[in-house]
Amino acid sequence: MNDTREARPAGTERPAQRVLVAADKFKGSLTAVQVAERVTAGLRRVVPGLEVEALPVADGGDGTVDAAVAAGFERHEVRVAGPLGHEVTAAFALRGETAVVEMAEASGLQRLPAGVFAPLTASTYGSGELVRAALDAGARTIVFGVGGSATTDGGAGMLSALGARFLDAEGEPVPPGGGGLASLARADLSGLDARLASVDLVLASDVDNPLTGPAGAPAVYGPQKGASPDDVEALDAGLAHYAKVLEETIGPRAAELAASAGAGAAGGIGYAALILGARFRRGIGVMLDVLGFAPALERASLVITGEGSLDAQTLHGKAPAGVAAAARAAGREVVAVCGRLALPAEALEKAGIGRAYPLTELEPDVGRCLADAGPILERVAERIARNHLT
Repeated sequence: MNDTREARPAGTERPAQRVLVAADKFKGSLTAVQVAERVTAGLRRVVPGLEVEALPVADGGDGTVDAAVAAGFERHEVRVAGPLGHEVTAAFALRGETAVVEMAEASGLQRLPAGVFAPLTASTYGSGELVRAALDAGARTIVFGVGGSATTDGGAGMLSALGARFLDAEGEPVPPGGGGLASLARADLSGLDARLASVDLVLASDVDNPLTGPAGAPAVYGPQKGASPDDVEALDAGLAHYAKVLEETIGPRAAELAASAGAGAAGGIGYAALILGARFRRGIGVMLDVLGFAPALERASLVITGEGSLDAQTLHGKAPAGVAAAARAAGREVVAVCGRLALPAEALEKAGIGRAYPLTELEPDVGRCLADAGPILERVAERIARNHLT
């Protein structure tokens, strides 16, 4: 695309503008905070002194805690079990009585050694420890962001960390992970942390899959976590059995929740959250509320959103789509930055994005874009400034 600009009558100036940068991370190259910093630097190179407000966003997946901290939440670090049981340092964010807990901090793919997958044994126990730590810190509202998980255990590990017991026919705890659910004979939820009953738990996810079946967690997301076709079949059967045992424990609600939107999120941890009484909400909608997006939007005349890849998945609840929808409703101009663009102009327009600026437009080599994303993004931001702010 060219940097052509609409001609202005002599002597006229564009009114003073304030830019809101509300972009997600560029996965594998830049965090959401770094994206905002680079965009701001590029804009101000063309328009010195430009008012820019940075509000890094996330949709509940990895990077959610960092976005909350950038918005003024306090970062709390705790030692918890990683997906393979080894202790890791994980964080949650707290402001007042509201906590943002990101399951990927404890149970995400990034917690596995490089090239290692554990589809049958990875556990969400550490995510439960994170929730418990948030309760210990005084949280009365917990926004539970799920995504990027290494696990497919239906959240059984998380529930165990919060006081539930999952036992085999001999009365022994079942092995960790989704593979261990095949031996489940009895579920005892009587020991769940009593504080959970008085907490507003919000399940924040962009995934609305049910727990099992063709659209369930194992079938759709298991292969991304290293599950073979046989593993997928075993995991699906294990989760179905898990739901059946829970039905014997808490009644028909267990089956209803297994079929609910969001139950299949993050390997079924969404199901466990729903069992605990969580409200399911689209991740980006929750996070925009938590981060204070509405007042920031009121102050802006141009909104810049984006993520690493603008593609078909973006349109299904990802951060840029949520930002653009809210900004369009408020009558604000929206443009997007991205590493690669895989959406036609009509789809962007329908989503509320006036134009997208991919790094590959300036540097066609994808490897270079990943390696030098920061400097290239600054050049992209200069282009945005020339086209939209001067």
